[in-house]
Amino acid sequence: MTLWLPPRGETLLARAPVTFATGAAMRVRGKRWFRDTERNDIQGQLAGWPEGPGYTARSAPKATALNTLKGSAIAAVTLAWGALSSQGGSVGGPSGKTGADFSHDRADEVEDFPVIWAAPGTTARTLPWQLDPARSSPDHYRTHAVVTDRRLVIVGFPYVKGHDTFIDDERLWEIQRSEIRSVELRDFKTGNDVKITFADGSWARVSSVKRERLTRYLFEPLDFTPLESLTPAQRETAERFRSAQAPDAQEPLVKRNACGCFRIEVLAPSTVHAFFGHSNLTTVMNADGVELKPTEYHPDDIPT
Repeated sequence: MTLWLPPRGETLLARAPVTFATGAAMRVRGKRWFRDTERNDIQGQLAGWPEGPGYTARSAPKATALNTLKGSAIAAVTLAWGALSSQGGSVGGPSGKTGADFSHDRADEVEDFPVIWAAPGTTARTLPWQLDPARSSPDHYRTHAVVTDRRLVIVGFPYVKGHDTFIDDERLWEIQRSEIRSVELRDFKTGNDVKITFADGSWARVSSVKRERLTRYLFEPLDFTPLESLTPAQRETAERFRSAQAPDAQEPLVKRNACGCFRIEVLAPSTVHAFFGHSNLTTVMNADGVELKPTEYHPDDIPT
């Protein structure tokens, strides 16, 4: 197993699965496009990319018909669920999705679905083709985003079903954090999408089943509390938490929350998983260094 890790002096912050996003509105469902700023298709202009499928948005009447069919199916499931519930059965609801049903960006989410938006010579055109599920099937190859205190790196590795912890990384692409202008959560339908805009104005729309892990340290200031600045009790708790993890667990990342408690996070390279990325090894302690139970967390202690 060969994991990509930053060199000494650079801090590993997060690792999460990532691909280009996929349209969810019926007109663009299952599709994605690569556009210039005039909304022309540019996938044939992307250097080194293999040929991929060409998509056409569904006509409005066809999309309406499919939406009607989908609505009927959902209604049938809802009625069946209601009938089971009325009989006293213990069953879950008909939908567990966390996304939003309303789009605030119809041009790029309903009428069209660009996942690269880039003028010639801009950053988004340099993204690796392996991020495209239509060119690189997740059944055989996976892509992860690695976030450090200096850069965002995309790595890829062959995937064999049933061998989720065997990782042989290939570094595909990277960018300095200073070249990222903004990171926006896009919640329409799936609730997994992220729009990353680069300093030159180009952007990409990606998706991650671990979106919070991918974006947390792209949003949050990297104001970690040095271990030597903690009280003896706080440092003992942080070190004890690390020692309870895998043998290769790295130095704890400690952040003071607005409520006065401290979040402790530990990354252990050996725990990386093909589907989830790094495990979310976190705990919270109060100002006295006492580790809290999840039921004792304040709202500020819970990542959003």
